[in-house]
Amino acid sequence: MCGIVGYVGGQSALDVVIAGLKRLEYRGYDSAGVAVLADGGLATAKKAGKLVNLEKELKDRPLPDGFSAIGHTRWATHGAPTDLNAHPHLDNAGRVAVVHNGIIENFAVLRAELATRGHELISETDTEVVGHLLAESFSSCGDLAEAMRQVCRRLEGAFTLVAVHSDAPDVVVGARRNSPLVVGVGEGEFFLASDVTAFIDHTRSAIELGQDQVVELRLGGVTVTDFAGAAAEVRSYHVDWDASAAEKGGYDYFMLKEIAEQPKAVADTLLGRIDTTGALRLDEIRIPASVLREVTKVVLVACGTAFHAGLIAKYAIEHWTRIPCEVELASEFRYRDPILDERTLVIAISQSGETMDTLMALRHAREQGARVLAICNTNGSTIPRESDAVLYTHAGPEVAVASTKAFLTQLVACYLVALYLGQSRGSQTADEVRTVIRELADIPDAVGRVLQTMGPVRELARSLAQKDTVLFLGRHMGYPVALEGALKLKELAYMHAEGFAAGELKHGPIALIEEDLPVVVVVPSLRGQPILHDKIVSNIQEIRARGARTIVIAEEGDGTVEPYADHLIRIPVTPALLQPMVTTVPLQVFACELATARGNEVDQPRNLAKSVTVE
Repeated sequence: MCGIVGYVGGQSALDVVIAGLKRLEYRGYDSAGVAVLADGGLATAKKAGKLVNLEKELKDRPLPDGFSAIGHTRWATHGAPTDLNAHPHLDNAGRVAVVHNGIIENFAVLRAELATRGHELISETDTEVVGHLLAESFSSCGDLAEAMRQVCRRLEGAFTLVAVHSDAPDVVVGARRNSPLVVGVGEGEFFLASDVTAFIDHTRSAIELGQDQVVELRLGGVTVTDFAGAAAEVRSYHVDWDASAAEKGGYDYFMLKEIAEQPKAVADTLLGRIDTTGALRLDEIRIPASVLREVTKVVLVACGTAFHAGLIAKYAIEHWTRIPCEVELASEFRYRDPILDERTLVIAISQSGETMDTLMALRHAREQGARVLAICNTNGSTIPRESDAVLYTHAGPEVAVASTKAFLTQLVACYLVALYLGQSRGSQTADEVRTVIRELADIPDAVGRVLQTMGPVRELARSLAQKDTVLFLGRHMGYPVALEGALKLKELAYMHAEGFAAGELKHGPIALIEEDLPVVVVVPSLRGQPILHDKIVSNIQEIRARGARTIVIAEEGDGTVEPYADHLIRIPVTPALLQPMVTTVPLQVFACELATARGNEVDQPRNLAKSVTVE
């Protein structure tokens, strides 16, 4: 959520910042603004709504251009999405401009203090207090980085701050606590951003900022300190994807492109994880095998789509390791006083690596002595840095807010972790591990085959555009797939959608069934799970007898479901534990097409953000 861009260099700072903000639109936002240092002063513009509104404002009322600027796309927390509440925020003299991601929890106290000293705050935001505090500190110390350090020591909460001052025309400063901020290092120019996507057109050299650090950008270089002013160690890294990877590539939407990229993303996540003997080799997992052998419980923590990946992973982990496994919503985890100890392995799943609920769950787990393994798609993000070990997915940038390829690669990573645990503990033989690895290697082809047959699914979705409700049913690993299908429809089509365990149908949800109600049913493998298969066929008969329109996802060659399916979606035959990798794909396409038919914004659904960096 929210996007930040800062720039110091020889180019038109305003052009660089606006272009960077466009690349961050995927994060979700409801207003945008910029501040430019030029002609010895500070000029700003900001507008509610999309960036096109800000661009029109800049066309109608151009700002003077300079070589230092900051910009922001805001997702409203404190105060409505209005021009006044949009960032940047200024001090009363108009000499300081600040942009902010996150929440400052003690802003009310600070606001009251400022009021007693004669400051007039005009917005509803928590951010504005920072501009006034920076102005006070700068007036006494004359150094913007030191002023930022002084202010940060007073703030409580999660925040990324970037600021400029008209009396320091070649300086941009930033600070981070629990919210992402990365530095881009170019030839004689420097960038600050929430995400490397903002500056990937200009440089692939980046610096990872740590927790509670302040960065100062000048034409002469970059300085990083902690909040106390001590020099801080930083890690430089190279971004290994280019700008074209974040473009639409001829597709109407990023989501369509990312759905199409899933075979490659799955294959890439498997690359380099198997040695010449066929055994798993996960060098990123730095937890010794001796420690893994002592694990007595696994807990997966995640939010949203990643939580559904965790629900699926539970089946694989318990089957291959025989270790009890729990799956927790990260937002609830630390508030229920979970039972953890040094023999608990917590697996934190997050696409962005900055999901605040998951980060706080991770920290609570480590405080209790548990080991933490992160599954993440974003190199250098906070969650991997604060974990004992990490397994990176290799999905590449995922721009659409509704997750698709990140979900499938999270499943692959979860399967690899489950197998690695089984291999380390001896509950899986080398031959058993090699067999599953070969089966996983076949999944990219299976996903590709599914994608080639989605024409009827798109047609079906368009025919349901005027419906109000769709239900999803599944059993065993099909149940979390049903939950994910319902979530995608909520996110994209803004429809009422619910996922149920099919065995619970007669325990209440069957009361919802009415004439022509669309019900999507994920059918287990006839070969791999014959008992569950027969039970869900009975469920299909029950809902069809009550007038429901049955949309059935079943394996190729399964003829037993044909008499009861109003619409039949075929998937390749896959091992039962891996079946979610293919059953999920038609549901992604279905939700995307239905949302398009309803005229919705597919890549940036209303009220949602790609990276949720507040609890």
